[in-house]
Amino acid sequence: MSSVVLGVDLGTGGARAVALARSGSVRLWMYEPFEGADAWPAGRADPAAWLDGLNRLLARVDEAGLPVAAVGVGGQSPTTVPLTDDQSRDPVGWAATCRHPAGIGLDRTGQHLAQLEFLSHEAGRPLAGAQIWDWALRCLGAGDIQGLWPGEEAIAGYGERVEVGAIIGHCDGSLGLRAGTPLVSASNDAYMSFWAGGLGTPRRGHDPGGRTGGLGVAVDAAQRPASIPGYFSPVAGVEVVGGPTNGHGQLLEWWSATSGRSIEELLTLAGSVDPGAGSLLVLPYHDGERAPRWESRLRGEIHGLTFDTGAAEIARAVLEAAGYGLRHVHEELRSAGVEMDVMCCGGSPALSRLWCSIKASVLEVAVDMPERPEQLSAHGCALAAGAALDWWEGVGAAGMDSWPLAAMTRIEPEPDEAYQANYERFVELGDAAVARLDQPV
Repeated sequence: MSSVVLGVDLGTGGARAVALARSGSVRLWMYEPFEGADAWPAGRADPAAWLDGLNRLLARVDEAGLPVAAVGVGGQSPTTVPLTDDQSRDPVGWAATCRHPAGIGLDRTGQHLAQLEFLSHEAGRPLAGAQIWDWALRCLGAGDIQGLWPGEEAIAGYGERVEVGAIIGHCDGSLGLRAGTPLVSASNDAYMSFWAGGLGTPRRGHDPGGRTGGLGVAVDAAQRPASIPGYFSPVAGVEVVGGPTNGHGQLLEWWSATSGRSIEELLTLAGSVDPGAGSLLVLPYHDGERAPRWESRLRGEIHGLTFDTGAAEIARAVLEAAGYGLRHVHEELRSAGVEMDVMCCGGSPALSRLWCSIKASVLEVAVDMPERPEQLSAHGCALAAGAALDWWEGVGAAGMDSWPLAAMTRIEPEPDEAYQANYERFVELGDAAVARLDQPV
């Protein structure tokens, strides 16, 4: 049987993996939940559960009889695993995830260092730190490294810098993986999903989805507005601009827990409500907001409640709120001259065609819905592993032609006046919420 490269994404509630053949065909999709994750404190995670999830994924690949030629690992970010020293594999208690309040509002490096400071204070002694995927690779036999997307700032004390697609060691036989298997560094889930989603063509956008969301738009590097910072896309000469948002999949999880209805039921109910949700509007700032407001003190609001408002209307308003948040980022980019023609939707929210359709219509751009959107980041990690073996080109290629990207279906927008009206209210009410923050009580 021909060999595969395995891409692994260590996420918030579970580990996902894609086994990709050299031909580009997907041989296996996998997901293993992290045991006990539902009961973890907000912003905390048990590294032992991560390792157990990875172990179960590798066991499933072995059971399928697929020879693994290389493994690429990425995951959520910023997330810090506390260690006793730089070379240790044994974490010191709980990790701090991207949802932990330490460092919220800071850039990625600042948030990592704030997390490490918190964890060291909790332990009562200075600790070393590692990114989640770097630690997992160390547990398989890699050395003291930190895997970064091109252009990312290295974090002091987190290991030697390596970039996506580099072989950084070989497996020592841990977790049942064949000894000698090349171990390949990937990066954070957003970057890896950008790669698998084809974010290498100017005017193409990407929403990584997940519990949080965001928008990145590809631009010709030579034409990027000087007022907007950019970062590397997978393709040479193309940069990505945009930013992350806080309110996305976690909004629907919140309403599911609050209403006592399953997510599947809420999606069905939302589909029965007309665009605009009867003028009901949710400000998705339950945990503050990142782009474009960058204000951690904001909190969620619901406007337009009546005695006729039910679970269906709020479910619809929650889906639309994620779209308005993306459009807010999009409009900020457009004001600087950055346009978008099509947006790829990733993460678990993109499993819903309704939600993808709402985003397309709110933003008034076509949306590409991947065949397995929740696996985009893992697919990108598999691309990194294959690039390390020269199966195809790596990040920085002249174009995307060599990469077996994810299969997608295009959804055309259906603009609606109700969306336009609610978006304008979304911005106005958000502005008012920010203004109230500094008013005397």
